[in-house]
Amino acid sequence: MRKHGFDLFSLVAGVLFTGIAVLYLVAAATDREVAGHLVVPVAVVTLVAGGLGGAVVAMARRGRGR
Repeated sequence: MRKHGFDLFSLVAGVLFTGIAVLYLVAAATDREVAGHLVVPVAVVTLVAGGLGGAVVAMARRGRGR
């Protein structure tokens, strides 16, 4: 099997969506409520930060970050 490159954005997105799912599961199991008006902005900010981080890593790998 061939190795593939590290993809920071995919890692951040996977951790984010897994965390949101766990948050909702725990909230449902404990009869608590999730502040839905905060989930979307936090998700957007996290995805933007992950995208920027991924772009910086990709540029550094290609040698354009000099």
